[in-house]
Amino acid sequence: MTLLPPLRLTGAEILRDGEMQRRSIALADGRITRGPLPEVDLTGYLVLPGIIDLHGDAFERHIAPRTGAAFPMRAGLASTDRDAAAHGVTTAFLAQGWSWEGGHRSPDYAEALMEALDAYRPHALTDLRVQVRAETHLVDQGPRLIEAVRRHRVGFVVFNDHTAEVQDMRRMRPVDFAMLARKVGRTPEDYGVTLDRALARAHEVPRHLCTLAESFDELGVIYGSHDDPDGETRERYSMIGARIAEFPTNRRAAAAARAMMNPVLMGAPNVVRGRSQAGNVSASDLVAEGLVDALVSDYHYPALALAAWELVDRGLATLPRAWAMISTRPAEILRMPDRGRLSPGLRADLCVVNARTRMVEATITGGRLSWLAGEAARRFLAVPQIQRAEMSAGPLAAE
Repeated sequence: MTLLPPLRLTGAEILRDGEMQRRSIALADGRITRGPLPEVDLTGYLVLPGIIDLHGDAFERHIAPRTGAAFPMRAGLASTDRDAAAHGVTTAFLAQGWSWEGGHRSPDYAEALMEALDAYRPHALTDLRVQVRAETHLVDQGPRLIEAVRRHRVGFVVFNDHTAEVQDMRRMRPVDFAMLARKVGRTPEDYGVTLDRALARAHEVPRHLCTLAESFDELGVIYGSHDDPDGETRERYSMIGARIAEFPTNRRAAAAARAMMNPVLMGAPNVVRGRSQAGNVSASDLVAEGLVDALVSDYHYPALALAAWELVDRGLATLPRAWAMISTRPAEILRMPDRGRLSPGLRADLCVVNARTRMVEATITGGRLSWLAGEAARRFLAVPQIQRAEMSAGPLAAE
């Protein structure tokens, strides 16, 4: 995909330095820059930092739209890539399980995804990365996980322990347990045996996690935990260096994270729908209390921008603050200083939003057009330099 020629975007409101400003912004060589350049008139639009999604598993449905109906990973990644770009996402972490459960959450599947993404990445529109969700009780696969993280340069891991939840499901909701087993391609009986084996190794988990944490520190991996049920759990994870609290299930866990200055990530769909799909704490309530640092797509890319606007409409945040929760703060949390803001010298990662409809009509990732639609498409393509670049590069989404 070809870099855009040097351009200046004029007439729009631009989110810069924490406030909406009526000014222009210039792009050249994949970076935000300064200087007189050919102009694209974006009057009536907002220019906002590209969205950085730290946790999304929507890719699973692109690879396997139905249980047992899997498509080639490359095709699924390409579809995920376009889905993310169409909704303003410029950096996306694919949340892949590493679990005793097997199936699409197994280490075999996780490594296959990492390899497929390594091969697809040179053709990607979006900066796609992997986040590993490592089940704590898969203790015998620790060395393999460390090696996979090293080999594929995975930069983000979260620990989660769903054994108690699945155990309760087996006891109280056997039909749901059977459905969960089928989801990972197993019979309920086989799934139960695997669960019992994982539970039998609970005494090995603390040492296993400390070994992983030590290795991740050496590799420069950022790590946290997923679905903390209480403050004590968050404190234990924080003590070994897992300082990101992803989806705390209640206010106590989120407040504990804030007290320890641990970033809290919550799901954007929770904000849009007004409640948690799993019946956990309301993300909007936590935002109102100042207990959320960043929002993530969870299972639906469109929810990111929708959640920002929902917070604005409900008076819970200004647009600059709400948008920072899906751009600036995620960049800070994952230590990516080259993105998340619209400042000279940083990557040209931005999205162009129709101020009236609030629809994303253009996404630029690293100075390349990854999405273009609507009236914004007409305005961009009216610039002769862009026409020539696109004629030589072929269709926007092609490689």
